[in-house]
Formats: sequence, structure tokens, C-alpha cells
Amino acid sequence: MKKQLLGATLTLIIAGVYTTTWASPGHLPAWSYTAPTGPENWGDLHGEYALCSSGKVQSPIDINDATVTALAPLVFSYQPSAATVLNNGHTIQLSPTDSGSLTLASGNYSFVQMHFHTPSEESIQGRTYPMDAHLVHRNAAGELAVVALLFEEGAHNPALEVILAAMPTVAGDVVNLESIDIAAFLPASHHYYAYMGSLTTPPCAEGVRWQVLSSVVQLSSAQLRAFQALYPMNARPVQPLNGRSVHVGS
Repeated sequence: MKKQLLGATLTLIIAGVYTTTWASPGHLPAWSYTAPTGPENWGDLHGEYALCSSGKVQSPIDINDATVTALAPLVFSYQPSAATVLNNGHTIQLSPTDSGSLTLASGNYSFVQMHFHTPSEESIQGRTYPMDAHLVHRNAAGELAVVALLFEEGAHNPALEVILAAMPTVAGDVVNLESIDIAAFLPASHHYYAYMGSLTTPPCAEGVRWQVLSSVVQLSSAQLRAFQALYPMNARPVQPLNGRSVHVGS
């Protein structure tokens, strides 16, 4: 029963906040990345945000000491799909019509959306990257699995350019894309770190499976500046590990 309730809760979060818009519903207070409504105060803004301060398995984290494990490979079954690009007031979010799925040891998860943070929310051994993308997936029970993709400055990224060229500059605006292939964002190696965590925005719901790819991809300095012109900083600080195990593939 507890697992069923968690799945139902996450499904409502996805429908109401995480995949349509990160702007808070009308009955909840607005949140941001700066004081007085920034991350340090999210848990005090409303009772539904309480886990942002009281939760014990929160994301993101600094991956500093991972246990080598025979992790099941990530199986990406992506395909080109029509999509929308939304400026939701907190980030740029891409939502495809049907771009495929991700298979984990725990089962199959349909791709729902991807969005971006600068700087990266995840860090590895204390190193933060200029940007990350979170690829959000959901299974039939409503449970979430997120793949985090880290970007470093370097070569121009053609896959990312499709989104940057289309991204609306006004919060709430949406642009339609005829086709985009999420697979084009992935590095050649799918080696990853795995841990249990949470949403990185209010309501900070827990029970999210996180997979952080250890191989980074590149974006140009011009592409980074283009995103930062809209969102110069939209990253939650790393959260305490609180005894959680982080695993890395052998």
C-alpha cells in the first residue's frame, strides 16, 4: 500500500508540476533560486514543501565515495518524436510526444521530459559542471527515474542547439518542434552512478531513482551563454547524503 501511495503521489506531482510547468499551482506559494524564496527557505514556504527541509533522501548530491557494484546496464530505447519546448519560469523543458523509454533493473520507464540546470546540480568529487540535463522517466506505477547528463565547455553541441534555437524567452511560452531525437544527447558510454533521492524542486518528493552518467558531453561557451541569458543560476545546492549508498558500475 505504501508503494502504491508513493506512486500515486509522484504521478500527481508529474502531472501538476514536474512535466507541465515548474511554476507553482495557484494554491501554493511561488518559489525561486534566490532569497527570500530560494532553496534555503523552500521548506518554510508551505506545508507541501516540507520535505525540502525535513527530507532525509534529498537530491542533488555530491558523488564522492561510490561503491563499485555490478549494476545492470541502462537500456535506452529512444526514437525521434515531435516535442514542445516550454519556458516554465524556472528552466527550459522539452516534452516529447513519444520518444521511447529507459529500462532499468527495476523495469521499464517511459521518457516524459528533459530540462536543464546551470550550474550542474550534481557534482562528482566536489566538481561542479557548467550545466546539466535531467532526463525524467516514469513507470506504470507513477514512479520516477531520472538520468542526469553533465555538460562541460568545449565543442558546439548540435543536439542541444535544436532546443536552444527554439527556446522561448518569455516564461509560459511554448514552441513546437517537428522532431527531436533524445538519443543524440547521450555520450557513447552509459557508465553511471546510482542512488535513491528526490525531486530537486518543490515539493522535493522522495523515492526517485537517480542515474548520473559518469561520461560528460560538451557544449560551446556560446551555447552556455545563451541558456544563462535566460537562467543564470537555477540549481539547488547539494544535499546531505545521510548515510545513503551510492553505487557505480564495475
